[in-house]
Amino acid sequence: MLWQLTVNGIIAGAVYALVGVGFALIYNVARFFNFAHGVVFTLGAYIAFLFTSVVQLPLLLALPMAVLLTALIGCGLDLVVFAPLRRKSSAPLVLLLSSLGIYIVLQNLISIAFGDDIKTIRSGGVGQRIALLGAQVTSTQIVIVLTSALVLVALIVFLRATKIGEAIRAVSSDPELAKVCGIESDRVVLCTFGIGSALAAIAGILVAFDVDLTPTMGLNALMMGIVAVIIGGIGSVPGVALGALLLGLAQHLGVWKISSQWQDAIAFVILLAFLLVRPEGFLGKSVGKARV
Repeated sequence: MLWQLTVNGIIAGAVYALVGVGFALIYNVARFFNFAHGVVFTLGAYIAFLFTSVVQLPLLLALPMAVLLTALIGCGLDLVVFAPLRRKSSAPLVLLLSSLGIYIVLQNLISIAFGDDIKTIRSGGVGQRIALLGAQVTSTQIVIVLTSALVLVALIVFLRATKIGEAIRAVSSDPELAKVCGIESDRVVLCTFGIGSALAAIAGILVAFDVDLTPTMGLNALMMGIVAVIIGGIGSVPGVALGALLLGLAQHLGVWKISSQWQDAIAFVILLAFLLVRPEGFLGKSVGKARV
């Protein structure tokens, strides 16, 4: 039982890590809490559903196309909404409220287009369970963990070994100094929206294959991603991954003794504890000056 709950926590942490890292990337360069990230997560799943179940494209073609289209939508949101607000020197609160409005609008558009009933991407049932050191997992859940690990490693390499990655880190560290050095911050922010949206899309697609789709699926993923970011460290990709793993384990090991309905409460108790004791998280910079 304990090992099964541990494995379940690792699987949940893998999803939280993808959502959280995408959210943190956008926050670090754009300097506001982008609540629209949650509906981008949902869009990725529904676009994959559209391509696989409606258009009936092969998975190897449909899934990359869904991720790419979602990334382009994320870039479009920045170009149409957030970039004009930044040019007007709008306060971070204005950007936050704008992102919340986008979340509500897009979620309702998804409901209108696809309905509020549960959708599924899987062509069969849940799938055969595989014994893993006494725990039972599905092949989809194994793919979730492996994909999350590979994507996060690739992202770390990208941020450290490419020019655009260096530019993202420069703008994250000091936007004014980066501008003085000739870095075009608007292009960096746009690129970061694309990368963050792609990460959210990957997470949404993986969840859709595991537990189906609903128009409201992005809210919980967003909240857990934000918690993972804060407890792991808002400026550190490994820190966010570590925070997501801790969060997933705490939620699932907690139901060993208490009801599963308390999982969200466990997450926010951990969040409160970190804000009081270690607000900078495991590996991140201080969030005491974070602007929301």
